[in-house]
Amino acid sequence: GYDERELQKELVDKISDFLLEFDEGFAYIGKEYHLNINGDDFYIDLLFYNLKLHSYIVIELKSEKFKPEHLGQLNFYVTAVNRELKTDRDNATIGLLICKDKNDVVCEYSLEQIFQPIGISFYYNKQEGNYIHENKNEQNTGTKTIKKIGK
Repeated sequence: GYDERELQKELVDKISDFLLEFDEGFAYIGKEYHLNINGDDFYIDLLFYNLKLHSYIVIELKSEKFKPEHLGQLNFYVTAVNRELKTDRDNATIGLLICKDKNDVVCEYSLEQIFQPIGISFYYNKQEGNYIHENKNEQNTGTKTIKKIGK
């Protein structure tokens, strides 16, 4: 299976295909995007901007099964981008967590009190002939996946 660096390299190496899968209008800003928050350093795995939505897109990659604490990290990054990068002309930042696997009930419970546009997706190992798969868990009306938003 992938570790986070291998997954990130695979996504960055095929960034055009990756973006076209979601929809047009995505601009790649960077990988390991550095944010300094009051003297503390943080690194967002992948950062995009969607020209149609006028929104930053934060993508956090995990090479393991979803854990609720992953959502806390992504929620922090989304808030940080909203406060540090977003302007009055931009819409709210969107977060997408891509994990190796997920338990839909654990995702549902974890997303219930999250009021920012955040989604959880999972990927399959490329060697097994599979691909990144969009989240089917959308009980939280504030939660959307990029695949859904981009259409």
